[in-house]
Amino acid sequence: MSWFWVSSIVFPPPPSVFIGAMSAISLLSLASGGYSEVRGKHMQYSKFWNVNPLKKKKKKTVSSRTGMLFLYTPAFLAAVSSLAIFPDEGLRFMLVDAALSIHFFKRVLEVLFIHKYSGRMVLDSVIPITLSYFVSTASLIYAQHLTQGIPEPAFDLKYVGVTLFLVGIVGNFYHHYILSRLRGKGEKGSKIPRGGMFSLVICPHYLFEILGFVGVSFISQTLYSFSFTMGTILYLIGRSYATRKWYLSKFDNFPKEVKCLIPFLF
Repeated sequence: MSWFWVSSIVFPPPPSVFIGAMSAISLLSLASGGYSEVRGKHMQYSKFWNVNPLKKKKKKTVSSRTGMLFLYTPAFLAAVSSLAIFPDEGLRFMLVDAALSIHFFKRVLEVLFIHKYSGRMVLDSVIPITLSYFVSTASLIYAQHLTQGIPEPAFDLKYVGVTLFLVGIVGNFYHHYILSRLRGKGEKGSKIPRGGMFSLVICPHYLFEILGFVGVSFISQTLYSFSFTMGTILYLIGRSYATRKWYLSKFDNFPKEVKCLIPFLF
């Protein structure tokens, strides 16, 4: 019975060793990254760019703005160029590609015009994250290309997916904007975020990012898209847990009722 429900919402797996392997690799590697965050072994960007500096050898770094721009640009270029590589692939393919292009274009615009940066990024983190975004974007697009000529799933989720994606990207942008306004001109140091859903969870931007990727997977309805989205959820669960723990260690007045990611639950 469970396989019936899976087969009714997911395209049959394509005869591609690459996509099959990447489905497993994406899920396991992202889940492992989330577990590492919980254990205190962080990807070194944002609040965690300089964790445990005395225990580490001096590493090469770049400015946070440069590093973040480097993270998102290759994935954005992969998304926007795919329409030329795979023309006339139908509405579902176009919607998947448009969602990925909008997602990374928004990220690039936020880096250039919204976010305020004070720290740096370790190159050992920049390179694998950049590759992860690029490879996952290319894999999402290629997996969608392989569905051409295959019968559609019994349940069409693409319009539900578009709705979830739009809610996710707007909510993510709104909470990124709130974070960018925390510090005035010339101010340094961290503050407890206020406004929006920050009164409920410390990482509402992650919550809406998850909604956005669930939307992408509903538009796509491929095994790879669901595997990647599940891995992303597990990673952001770990990252949000680490973020709340960081705030608790920095601020004695951090409100204990504010959860990590899911209001009232976690």
